[in-house]
Amino acid sequence: MSAIGINMFIVHAKLLSGGVSGIALIIQYLTKFPAGYTIFLLNIPLLILSYKKVNLRFTIFTIIGTVSLSLFLVLTYAIKNILHINDPLLLSLYGGVLNGLGMGIVFSNHGSTGGLDIISVIVKKKYDNFEIGHISFIVNFFIVAIGAIFFGLTSALYTLVSMYITSYMVDKTIKGFNRQKMVLVVTDKVEEVSKEIMTTLKRGVTLLHGEGAYTKENKKVLYSIVSLTQLPQLKFIVHQIDENAFISILDVAEVHGKGFMRELF
Repeated sequence: MSAIGINMFIVHAKLLSGGVSGIALIIQYLTKFPAGYTIFLLNIPLLILSYKKVNLRFTIFTIIGTVSLSLFLVLTYAIKNILHINDPLLLSLYGGVLNGLGMGIVFSNHGSTGGLDIISVIVKKKYDNFEIGHISFIVNFFIVAIGAIFFGLTSALYTLVSMYITSYMVDKTIKGFNRQKMVLVVTDKVEEVSKEIMTTLKRGVTLLHGEGAYTKENKKVLYSIVSLTQLPQLKFIVHQIDENAFISILDVAEVHGKGFMRELF
């Protein structure tokens, strides 16, 4: 996915990418030397450093990711001229989406494609309070600056658009596209409501023990996680059983566990 996003869209628009890929694309544009080979060569010393400074497991996963990305960039090199579209905005958007989706799948499965990932892990291991985002920002700033010098300011600005979309898609892919909601229900009909949620929605319910601050009355609070599409049905179920029930709904960034497996992976 990342290779197609880079070659079919980003390269076609003469834009750049982040990290080592961006450096490789600059070399490709200036010398016609394929970016796939450059990425592999630039990562060799970093892989040696990873083996010495990080651990064998991380290095093996990084080798797989680096070789795969390099190989597919070479195999898909010819598709850079397959599109007859000259709109750099469209190309930057679609290139960013595919590149980010591919990278997100890799990162969400604890993989790595080398480059900045190796440097970030090493620095983070030595300086725990160091923000990894700072490394990416500094490197990408220089890549965009070089791109502006060689290929013009317009190309650099479209590159920033593509980088932002890539970053957004990586984040979305890691967290998952399916938004989940955490629901807390305070009701006098705990048994009926929890049974109906488990039977109709097929979602688990946990009973939390609470106490009213004013009444000092002990209460059982229903805690459940449901998908966004199930939320209206849950509210209908609760109010059908107890119209005086109190429902609190919160956004959930991630949910891991049975019943919430992300289909993408």
